[in-house]
Amino acid sequence: MSAQAEGAGGSGASGRSSVGQQTGGLAARYASALYDLADQEGSLDAVAADLKGVKQLIADSEDFRRFLKSPVISRTEQSKGIAAIAAKAGFNALTVKFLGLVAANRRLFALVGMIDAFLATLARRRGEVSAEVTSAVPLSEQQSNALASALKQTVGRAVALSAKVDPAILGGLVVKVGSRMVDSSLKSKLQRLKLVMKGVG
Repeated sequence: MSAQAEGAGGSGASGRSSVGQQTGGLAARYASALYDLADQEGSLDAVAADLKGVKQLIADSEDFRRFLKSPVISRTEQSKGIAAIAAKAGFNALTVKFLGLVAANRRLFALVGMIDAFLATLARRRGEVSAEVTSAVPLSEQQSNALASALKQTVGRAVALSAKVDPAILGGLVVKVGSRMVDSSLKSKLQRLKLVMKGVG
């Protein structure tokens, strides 16, 4: 996976304006390599579930976010930390290998982008619509399932949810389907979810 994922990721002479593009390209390369391997091994669902768990942990823990992005923490410390988290969570072997590679290559700062790119690729190839859901508090599994069901009825296709938490949201939920925010018809349908969205809206 190493050579496949790294690609041209080592040219460091670009200006500051291209840093975002470089990070996006880096995330896409790693995600593509992971997707291909997971597809070959028949472990797409398991890896996707693991990555969603990692993303939720990143959203929930400021300490973990600092751990991923801090230039002060050594490569060895990051690798050990990621390995411990993966072992405790019981992740799929491929997920463990992938996270270890990202840590060893000092690319943990781009991990969220890699996860988003992987999940977007999975949704696209399965004919699903990607939906980004931002809530004031973490959604339970029941709430996520209810939301996915409501979105499916509206857009007419299966929906792959990508959730994140932002306590600053006053309305409870912000939903973005594909490249657009939810329209008024979807908002009205989401109102019916209030019974299962206790503590959110």
